Amino acid sequence: MKVNLEQLRSFVTVHQMGHFTRAAAYLHLAQPSLSRQISTLESDLGAALFHRVRGNVTLTAAGEALLPLATRMLADADTVRFEMQELAGLRRGRVRIGATPTLCISLVAEVLTSFHSAYPGIELHLSEGGSLGLLEELANGALDLALVTTSEDAPTPSPSLGMLPILSEELVVISSARRDLLEGVETLTLTELAELPQITFQENYELRATTTQAFRAAGLTPRIVLEGAEMDAVLRCVERGLGVAVVPAMVMVDRPGLHSVRLTAPRFTRSISLAHRNDVPLTRAAQAMQDLVIETANDLSSTSAATAGLLSATPARKR
Repeated sequence: MKVNLEQLRSFVTVHQMGHFTRAAAYLHLAQPSLSRQISTLESDLGAALFHRVRGNVTLTAAGEALLPLATRMLADADTVRFEMQELAGLRRGRVRIGATPTLCISLVAEVLTSFHSAYPGIELHLSEGGSLGLLEELANGALDLALVTTSEDAPTPSPSLGMLPILSEELVVISSARRDLLEGVETLTLTELAELPQITFQENYELRATTTQAFRAAGLTPRIVLEGAEMDAVLRCVERGLGVAVVPAMVMVDRPGLHSVRLTAPRFTRSISLAHRNDVPLTRAAQAMQDLVIETANDLSSTSAATAGLLSATPARKR
């Protein structure tokens, strides 16, 4: 069997494009050359990889089995290439980091700005998504590091992944500082929160799931005025006085237009962890990124949100 990376890259690209002609154009290959690569791969593996119907292609059962393996092999090959480039020092290389939307507008924005200033020659790739999706990308080799959030009842990630806790934070209720719906209020119960006009996130946000489950368990029906928003839209609508929202304490840093109060009965907390693969050593660039994330998290924990006991650093052991 003589399967090579070029064949695997062609296979993955055809799947992503769903069409041989578009895949050939993307790879800068003549279509007959691309077709020969796929045919040779299928012959070497002894199985058809695609169903071909009127120019469109879909994966066969064999193709479905090969896809995660091919994706992982290509990602690992890219990692090796960038590691070789790093032999000249942190002047070249790449770091692929993933983070949840909340962290992208706070911690990650600070980290990437500082990292690019220190290492302008390093390519930076950011993947934004939910924690479970990011951990899957990391396990498949598509990311070097992932900043994810976990709760006490969160499932244990794959044994192939390592989790480095760096911060612990509370979820708080925020309102506009100018049109304050929480004026004079120091804490809120879930029952009191249910009576306030609320702005909620999209269904795939872990934050949405946390509050929805809590309301359901308490037999409460929240008063929702806007649902399905992204983080930036939620914050802007709250600042304009449309309603309140439940958000991580971290978003309060450098936002004078917002006012927050703590939730009691129940009190929601979550941990922020930096995930990495246990089976692949960090590149020099990824190690530098990890060190900067830990340093920035420690700095962030000393801000105004931390002084209220809402945000605290977790002692992290560098890998």
